[in-house]
Amino acid sequence: MRVLITGCNGQVGCCLTQQLSMNENAIVLALDKEHLDIANQDAVNSAVTEFQPSIIINAAAHTAVDKAEEEVELSYVINRDGPNYLAQAAQSVGAAILHISTDYVFEGNKTGEYVESDATNPQGVYGESKLAGEIAVANACDKHIILRTSWVFGENGNNFVKTMLRLGAARNELSVVGDQFGGPTYAGDIAHALILISKRIAEGDTVEYGVYHYAGLPHVSWFEFAETIFDIAVKQTVLSNKPSLTSITTDQYPTPAKRPSNSRLSTDKITNRFAIKASDWTAALNNIQAYKG
Repeated sequence: MRVLITGCNGQVGCCLTQQLSMNENAIVLALDKEHLDIANQDAVNSAVTEFQPSIIINAAAHTAVDKAEEEVELSYVINRDGPNYLAQAAQSVGAAILHISTDYVFEGNKTGEYVESDATNPQGVYGESKLAGEIAVANACDKHIILRTSWVFGENGNNFVKTMLRLGAARNELSVVGDQFGGPTYAGDIAHALILISKRIAEGDTVEYGVYHYAGLPHVSWFEFAETIFDIAVKQTVLSNKPSLTSITTDQYPTPAKRPSNSRLSTDKITNRFAIKASDWTAALNNIQAYKG
């Protein structure tokens, strides 16, 4: 299979590039924003026409949730227009597009897990622009997989695990939000899931295109996630001491963008259709030294 990866320097993009580079059946063109601006339709068309991918995996996004409230136009350019151009180009060469989306497309007040068919109602610019991207991709390319995920962390880029390790090394006390719940998701597991789906498509298997959820289990609060991070870090001597943690409410930690209180995503559909299990985020922390920047 011929795979074009956009956003190859992001958390998921790095993992995709690394994992696919070890696949002898994959010819990979991995591009970052300096080599392919997905918001430039001519550049997208040129890259796709020249490379002729069978799979396009879009890992490029404007993910700065709070900045998005001010950078509205930029958010839509990257999260809606870029994916639209990629999907149109995929359609033109008969390729499938796999596009990463987010739990922020939901309002975040449901009781229980969100399933793919639940009504969307984003509460901020980031979620709104990502939902617009989902719609654009679905409309532009028949062979599309939209993969919604949540609470992404990995060895590359900025994320909650790295922030906690940095703060834990500098402070004896930390306050962490305890009334927002979700499934931490390891970037390497997201990449693996996307590659498994890509293989099925490339092998000509019957694939149900559409929206899928992929996230981690067990579901926890940010406070519980932090506790686990520090417990493992101390056990593996990455930190000498665990800071004293205090659970606070969302109201006590105001941010420009509203966060969903419930980001729990059901992964039953992707498990049933592709035999892909939820991300085991605790296992992904076993090599916690790799997240210490």
